[in-house]
Amino acid sequence: MIAGNGLRWILTAVFAVPVMYGTWRACAPGTEAGDRVDQAFHVVAGSLMIAMVWPWGTVLPTGPQLIALVAGAAWFLGSAPLRAATGARVAASYAALPHAVMTAAMAWMVAVMGTASPGHGGGTHAHAGAHVPDVSGATLMRLTGAWPRPAAVGLAVLLVAIGLRWLALAFDRTPIVPRGARTAVGGAEGAPAHACHAAMAPGMAEMFVLLV
Repeated sequence: MIAGNGLRWILTAVFAVPVMYGTWRACAPGTEAGDRVDQAFHVVAGSLMIAMVWPWGTVLPTGPQLIALVAGAAWFLGSAPLRAATGARVAASYAALPHAVMTAAMAWMVAVMGTASPGHGGGTHAHAGAHVPDVSGATLMRLTGAWPRPAAVGLAVLLVAIGLRWLALAFDRTPIVPRGARTAVGGAEGAPAHACHAAMAPGMAEMFVLLV
C-alpha cells in the first residue's frame, strides 16, 4: 500500500515494536492466561499493519483478517469487565475501549483495502470507495466517495488522541528511582506497554492519512 521504501521501513519498525513486546509478554513466565490472549491479539494486529504497509499485504485473504480483528475487538471489550475485580469493572472497560477502537478501525481499513479489484484503462478501482492509481505517490491507494475519506480523517484524529493519551500514561507510570536504588520486579511494566501502544496508534493514524 505504501509506495516509498523509506516510509515502508519506518512504519514497519513502528509496528514491529508492539509485535515484539507482545510476543515477549505472551511467552513470559507468570503471565496470566487472559493477558496472553491480549498480547496475542496485539501481535496479530501489529503483524497485519506491517502487511498493509507492503504491496504483498494486499494479496492476503480479507476474510481471515476481518475475523481475527473483529474477534480481538470483541475480546477486549467483553473480557475486560469479567477479568476485573468487583468495583473496578467500569474502569477496566474504559481502559479496554481504546484497544477495541483501534482494532475496529483496523478492521475497517482491511475491509476497504480488500474491496480493491483490477480495473480497466489504468489503475485499480475499488467497489467501496478506494482507488489504486497507476502513478505512485506516498501511497498506492486512495479513498474516494462521500463518506470514506471523512471517516479516515476522523479515525486518524481519534488515533492520534489515543496515542497521546497512552504516551502520557507511559510517562506517568515510569518510576523515578534514586541512583543506586533497586526497583521491584515488574514495577515499571505499565510504562513499556503504554509506550508500545503509543507507537502503534500514530502509526495507524499515518496510514489513514495516506489513504485520504
